[in-house]
Amino acid sequence: MLSWRNASRTSASSPGSPSASGPARDPTASRPASGPSWRTWLLAARPVTLTAAVTPVLVGTAAAVHVGRFAALPFVAAVCAAMLIQIGTNLANDVFDFEKGADTTRRLGPPRVTQAGLVSARRVRAAMLASFGLAAAIGLYLVVVGGWPILAAGVLSIAAGMAYTGGPWPLGYHGLGDVLVFVFFGLVAVLGSYYLQVGGLSPMALAAAVIVGLPVTAILVVNNLRDLDTDRQAGKRTLAVCVGARATRVQYALLVLAPYPLAGVFIFAGILPRACWLLWLALPPTLRVARPVLEGVQGPRLNPVLRATARLHLFCGLLLAAGFVL
Repeated sequence: MLSWRNASRTSASSPGSPSASGPARDPTASRPASGPSWRTWLLAARPVTLTAAVTPVLVGTAAAVHVGRFAALPFVAAVCAAMLIQIGTNLANDVFDFEKGADTTRRLGPPRVTQAGLVSARRVRAAMLASFGLAAAIGLYLVVVGGWPILAAGVLSIAAGMAYTGGPWPLGYHGLGDVLVFVFFGLVAVLGSYYLQVGGLSPMALAAAVIVGLPVTAILVVNNLRDLDTDRQAGKRTLAVCVGARATRVQYALLVLAPYPLAGVFIFAGILPRACWLLWLALPPTLRVARPVLEGVQGPRLNPVLRATARLHLFCGLLLAAGFVL
């Protein structure tokens, strides 16, 4: 779901349609006869995105530790399943965006492997299914531990990973990407990890899920802000396309800044432990990250902001987790 697309979109509406820089590249044209290397598959998996999947698991588990519950094996299994679902989603975005004509030769950063001809669409699709399949296999153990709520969370997470850019009505193409990221990388991931350890939910876990979900959604928002014009040309109606650049910049600022007053309210109300004030240590870097967005930086100049937002989400998550275990 969180693909962090370092790409510029074109007005193409179908695979192989021409762009300003020439026709879309045949994904089998330059593929080596021996098959893709491990470096190519690493590029396709986009390991830099995995912190967005692991951070909510860490926070949810840390909240469980705060109430005296922790089991190592379910925690490790949850981390592995979360990473595999993220990898599967990255591969789904890679192949589905290419097939829908949203990925062409005009890119701002590292290429996606299907569009670049490094791996065939068939192989990327097979790797996607393998990643989701491995996540489901691990999920069987987690279902034994946590019961039907974990089954529901896992099935919905995999379905959302595929429906984000796949299917006849891809959710990310209809302004729902932000909602999906908040729900699955915030609410579902944190609450599911907490439930796996504790066997129930609590207001504390919900508060933590909201705080984690806000900055991770900001990662997608700045990504879509960067690609606003080219997404519009390609017919990809992200929320940024629907509301425009100015509102998207405001949305980004709210997402990265809201966790701090919310944490204060939750701590004052006794919902979060007092040590969660540690989260406020991330406020200075948050202000630095938000500044170029509010100043109107656009296009490829937002790529460093995208990476910084991902690091900020991890930092916030680690501070929040520390507040639970101290």
